Amino acid sequence: MTKIFRRWRGKQWRCELVGAQILVYVFVCALVFASAAMAAKKPLPAHPINLNTATMEQLEELPGVGPVTAKSIIAFRTKSGPFKRIEDLLAVPRISKKRFRKLAPYVTVTPPKSATKH
Repeated sequence: MTKIFRRWRGKQWRCELVGAQILVYVFVCALVFASAAMAAKKPLPAHPINLNTATMEQLEELPGVGPVTAKSIIAFRTKSGPFKRIEDLLAVPRISKKRFRKLAPYVTVTPPKSATKH
């Protein structure tokens, strides 16, 4: 086996099996990045989600929306009443213009059903 001696901050150290160490390092890095990429991607909703009737689980299907943002949307809806248009999402804490642009294709707003007068 090849032994390599190096100096680092005035101390001499020896590194055996440099190739194996590099291989392990590359494997660990690839594993970390692959798991992070898989965790970051979630399936997009198949159909637009109605902001006025969506549950927390349904809101979490939206891109860039986790449990905290879903709670913020529901709290805003409870406090302020039903959404009238999707742009009302911009008034919700944690929803920036950038996040809104990602969400817009996947959300819809239908007016709440009101009692019809005969």
